[in-house]
Amino acid sequence: MFARGCFAILVYDVLKFLDELAPISSAEDFDNVGLLVGDADANVKNVLITLDVTNNVLSAAKEKDVQLIISHHPVIFKPLKTVLKGSIIYSAIMQSVSIISMHTNLDKAGFGVSYALAEAIGLADIEVLDGTMGFGRIGNLHSYMEFADFVKYVSLRLNTPVRAVQTSKKIKRVAVVSGSGYFAVDAAIKSNADALVTGESKHNIFIESYAKDFCFLDASHFATENVVCSLLAQKLSCAFANEGVKFLTLAQKPPCCYFMGDVLWG
Repeated sequence: MFARGCFAILVYDVLKFLDELAPISSAEDFDNVGLLVGDADANVKNVLITLDVTNNVLSAAKEKDVQLIISHHPVIFKPLKTVLKGSIIYSAIMQSVSIISMHTNLDKAGFGVSYALAEAIGLADIEVLDGTMGFGRIGNLHSYMEFADFVKYVSLRLNTPVRAVQTSKKIKRVAVVSGSGYFAVDAAIKSNADALVTGESKHNIFIESYAKDFCFLDASHFATENVVCSLLAQKLSCAFANEGVKFLTLAQKPPCCYFMGDVLWG
């Protein structure tokens, strides 16, 4: 399907594959996705996949001779009034790096961000979580777990501190929504989930979940979404296996760190 010869695929070819995987037309109205910076006709031999486009990411792109960055969070979200030296957009243009952003369309994709989260915490029989407009997934752990064991398990699998509402119930059926999925508590309960794993949650959701004796687990926006990078790299590597293109990821850290007394995490 992409037979242009070694080192001869274009930004357009990658964009076309991504559009088939996570249709750009399925993004939310407020979103900004697709090719946001660069040239669709530019040649590509090294691609970097990242959650966000930062100065560190651009430095890595320069070091690794990257022609295309694929990000989850849009590199341009609000309308720009200026593009000045030192800004991310200016630097990307000066480096001749194109940027494709796949946001809410990748959240909802069959093998998108929430699916990657479900896989990352070891769920089986993964399905779309009803009542979440395609954003959520639900599946089963291999066996029932006590609350404390489950919280520790998720923390270790995602390598992140977590906040959780304690429950006396054992946990096996787990719903997940990557990023900010606190809206899915009722949908998870209705689907007979024993727990919901998401990130970036509001205080009142913890109160409501506690009142319902429901295990609500906030594992941070970063940790619940960053898992998609490696999955996306695998799919792209398979799709362009005969083209000599490298799809790279970075070992990224969250943009904040966590303290508990003298203990630092992150």
